[in-house]
Amino acid sequence: MSSYTTISPDKLSRLIGTANRPALIDVRTDEDFAADPRLIPGAVRRNHEQAADWGEEFSGQSAIVVCLRGQKLAQGTAAWLRHLDVAAEALDGGFEGWKAAKLPLVPAEKLPARDANGRTVWVTRARPKIDRIACPWLIRRFVDPNAVFLFVTPAEVLAVGERFNAAPFDVENVSWSHRGEFCTFDVMVEEFGLATPPLLRLAAMVRGADTGRLDLSPEAPGLLAASLGLSRMFDDDLEQLEAGMTLYDAFYRWCRDATSETHNWPTNKAKS
Repeated sequence: MSSYTTISPDKLSRLIGTANRPALIDVRTDEDFAADPRLIPGAVRRNHEQAADWGEEFSGQSAIVVCLRGQKLAQGTAAWLRHLDVAAEALDGGFEGWKAAKLPLVPAEKLPARDANGRTVWVTRARPKIDRIACPWLIRRFVDPNAVFLFVTPAEVLAVGERFNAAPFDVENVSWSHRGEFCTFDVMVEEFGLATPPLLRLAAMVRGADTGRLDLSPEAPGLLAASLGLSRMFDDDLEQLEAGMTLYDAFYRWCRDATSETHNWPTNKAKS
């Protein structure tokens, strides 16, 4: 049973993918990580022995600490973090409990190399519309909450990626791009091990809006309209991305929690 210093996998799974998700800190030993090099979505790796040194970067935040089974390493690290003004809890059952519950896990080898500040860096074409807003949303909510996105002219995406150690996406001839009938968002959902029912529903919406196949999802026309409207509202791509984060937060929560809810204005009753 969870206590005030632990959190259940089910409760944590409801927080991941939302704007108020806690920081996730994986403190498994190198040996345990090598045995299964996957991460709970959005988790970062840290050494439990150095918690007193790195803990201040999470000061003032809430955090969930994950070790193999939710015992000494996670609980000890969480206790240290609470001394550093971090609202820290340990994941009940740890990584093994999360895995036993068949919850999503991100293969670590799929993540680009991180920069000196521990962030993944991505580059794509400027003036995003749909896929190039949806993919950053997915990355920040499920892969790396601190990810950096560079928007550049189309001809320079690959060169910028090489010079700035950034992963190119949604351009031709790179791994993070369209594959057959699937758009880049589909590819990321699959490759990052995130093929949950809500994200698959959202992926159909994105694919329909991005590829002009609006019959794929009844909601695709609405997503297309909202996306094109956002692109007209902002000249700055990063400002547009921030606004788009809220848009996709709303669509994701609908996909996860509200697809069965309807709102119908009552018809007027005939006068007697």
